[in-house]
Amino acid sequence: MRILFILLAGMMLCTSSLSAQSYEELVKKSYEYSDAGDFPAAEECLKAAMRLEPASLFNFALLTNLGTIQRRQGKFDDALISYSAALNQRPKDELILINRAELYTEMNETEQAISDYNVLITYYPTHEQGLYNRGLLYIKTGEFILAQADFELIIDTYKETFAGRFGYAILEKVRGAYDESEIIFNYLAEKYPGNMRVLEERAELYFLTRRNARAVADLNKVFAATREPSAELYMLRGRVKLAQYEKESAAIDFKKARDLGYDAETVERLLKETF
Repeated sequence: MRILFILLAGMMLCTSSLSAQSYEELVKKSYEYSDAGDFPAAEECLKAAMRLEPASLFNFALLTNLGTIQRRQGKFDDALISYSAALNQRPKDELILINRAELYTEMNETEQAISDYNVLITYYPTHEQGLYNRGLLYIKTGEFILAQADFELIIDTYKETFAGRFGYAILEKVRGAYDESEIIFNYLAEKYPGNMRVLEERAELYFLTRRNARAVADLNKVFAATREPSAELYMLRGRVKLAQYEKESAAIDFKKARDLGYDAETVERLLKETF
């Protein structure tokens, strides 16, 4: 997640009235509360600041911060209102567009997310993150040709890009071009040996191609380096263990994935295979 922390202090010195100082102090406190993980307090400080100075030119930044703080609390509808209000003030702002598109993605509003990325890329045609994120969404919707075009544009524009190649490798894996996908993942694993996302995706590729020992090797590295493994990671390791007839260990991983929010129906179906 991204918080748009704008340094307001220097810009606000030019309007050094008592109200501006109070506004500035509330903004400062919101940063402090956010850094401390007290998101409800940070949210209230930002709202108070905007009530104090509703016409401030800097409220687009506060609205963006507010939206991200609300996202962190799981208040997605409120976050959407905040990001949308920020975009009303700055409709071409790339960071706000990305934030709202990412929020739509979290809300499973894929078409809305793609729409925001379309706007972003209209203004910034070679925006690497926008193209990459849109490409992943196109994979999700099965629009592989559009995804390929986005990843190819990234690679053509940014010769040393990680994102473009990583996205392309995922695309090739999803559409069953396993050899091509593996070549890219191997290249990225060698070039970026500390990147666990590459190893996780390659582990899934190994699982899909029934090379479970290699999948385990990659997964062991990922789990060792990851403080809080995701539900998806536990599900993948559970599937690999199940394929190796390690049913008891697989069941433990599936249950952990369920506890972390993975689809309960899918977990229950796989748990039946561990009996």
